[in-house]
Amino acid sequence: MTRKEPIETAGDEVDVQEIMRRIPHRPPFLMIDRAVDYRPSRSIVGIKCVTINEPFFVGHFPTEPVMPGVLIIEAMAQTGGLLMSKSWDVEPEGKIILFMSVDNCRFRAPVRPGDVLRLEVEVQRERGAAVKFRGRAMVGDKLAAEAQFAAMLVDTRK
Repeated sequence: MTRKEPIETAGDEVDVQEIMRRIPHRPPFLMIDRAVDYRPSRSIVGIKCVTINEPFFVGHFPTEPVMPGVLIIEAMAQTGGLLMSKSWDVEPEGKIILFMSVDNCRFRAPVRPGDVLRLEVEVQRERGAAVKFRGRAMVGDKLAAEAQFAAMLVDTRK
């Protein structure tokens, strides 16, 4: 499998149109609205504006809405996938970035409607088509969740 080398631009903002060109997720499962502070093959910050209109709030929980922790981790993973796709300039046709693992996951504070979730993702290690990340989900200056996770670029044409 071939991939292009990292594009050497930094600080770019990534809008939702580019996000949807680079990762396969779509609403209601697209968990990032935009990204900022892109550093090729190093780090990126995903932004999720959490609204009461999110479909998961109907059942989680009707009288005390809280974003499910697993979806916070999914938002981190999507942000990591975006970083991989943009850094390597992956052509999405015939390729997909798949979540491989999650380790040392901790939930520190609830995420509620009206919060702006900052998903700070940095590369810890890159080995071939796999990347290990460290992620932190922040609401303001408060840590909501943290985890280490891995993803891999897979050729789907086999």
